[in-house]
Amino acid sequence: MKQRVFPQLRMTNWDRTRAFYVDGLGFAVDWEHRFEPGFPVFAQLTRDGLSLFLTEHRGDCEVGGAAYFVIDDVDAMFREISRRGIRAAEPPGDTEWKAREMTVVDPDGNKLRFSTPAGE
Repeated sequence: MKQRVFPQLRMTNWDRTRAFYVDGLGFAVDWEHRFEPGFPVFAQLTRDGLSLFLTEHRGDCEVGGAAYFVIDDVDAMFREISRRGIRAAEPPGDTEWKAREMTVVDPDGNKLRFSTPAGE
């Protein structure tokens, strides 16, 4: 099934945010949109089939949001992003709800939780 819900997170600096998500977390920029040159950016990024929207538009949402991603191997992602210089706010750990999760915080304070269900 194709993804039907897209988290939307507010950012304040597209260049800084793009570097964090692309160079640090391994997302790819699918597209970016500006109404005119110099206007705020609205973009879609994807990693492993999971997409999110990032927006500089003040009226879309507030900074400090959160998104939850279910991925195949949180420990492998932790090792990958650590090599890229990204420090997890919460490294991978087992939860009471039978998942293994880690949390990463982006430059604007948005929390990204990556989770692998137990036994996967």
